[in-house]
Amino acid sequence: MVSVTRTMFGELPSGGGTVEKFQLQSDLLKVDIISWGCTITALEVKDRQGKASDVVLGFGELEGYLQKQPYFGAVVGRVANRIAKGTFTLDGKEYHLAINNGPNSLHGGLKGFDKVSPGHVAESFLGPLPRVPTSMSSVAKQNPRPWDMCMVKQSRKKAVPRVWGSRCKWPHPGSILLSLITFVLFLPGDVAPVQGTAFDLRKPVQLGKHLQEFRLGGFDHNFCLKNSKEKHFCARVYHAGSGRVLEVYTTQPGVQFYTGNFLNGTLKGKSGAIYPKHSGFCLETQNWPDAINQPHFPPVLLSPGEEYNHTTWFKFSVA
Repeated sequence: MVSVTRTMFGELPSGGGTVEKFQLQSDLLKVDIISWGCTITALEVKDRQGKASDVVLGFGELEGYLQKQPYFGAVVGRVANRIAKGTFTLDGKEYHLAINNGPNSLHGGLKGFDKVSPGHVAESFLGPLPRVPTSMSSVAKQNPRPWDMCMVKQSRKKAVPRVWGSRCKWPHPGSILLSLITFVLFLPGDVAPVQGTAFDLRKPVQLGKHLQEFRLGGFDHNFCLKNSKEKHFCARVYHAGSGRVLEVYTTQPGVQFYTGNFLNGTLKGKSGAIYPKHSGFCLETQNWPDAINQPHFPPVLLSPGEEYNHTTWFKFSVA
């Protein structure tokens, strides 16, 4: 049985409105989600001793999410990840997007879904989509399992809707990661096999040792999964100290594996926590980066009347 409580989380500046917090709780876990960017601010799961702890990075107050910060816990879009050089061509017309990541457009540009409340439309990539997020109470009724992220969108005209579910970060860089993946994607458009490389994570590796062994500064890459709308396995994470296990399943064709490479200890999080480099990592289910410019990638355009419908499952257990 899932219960839902609704409280105020904070007020947006300049009379921008109230941001609410929805707490979903079951016997297995407790998750806090705010209406600003449909952001997960806390996720408590139990260890092998039955003690619950928060396993996501973030802030205790709204002000933390309004500052410049690395998309902690948020739903991002219109397009997740990067569009190369912030441009694409559709029906013979070239479109130019906001540049906010080197030469590229990232996570929806300057005002993506992570910076809006329900009823507002984020920076437009050709056409409006319905509001984000949906009612938290309806999500709880529809998704009684441990934790599902479901996105359903419909377009009025041809649009670019590649919304991605929420980041899940786990502050244990020594965790073991298993991903059933066969290719790694390098922007723009280069898809390469992982066999015999540092990107071969098809068998469990101890993440910290793996980075040292291959002299890597971290991962920030899209791994290509099945190009299927059916639910398929994505990754498994195990933390030996607590016994917590996270398994990720998705209907998306890719997952961005990011190891907090740009965290530098300047952000103060919940309960005064400081987040240095590699203090958490993300498994971001998504379509492949720059798909709008790569015709051989899984399609990203949403035509009039078509429905965008993807689900990602975060399954927690102990071992």
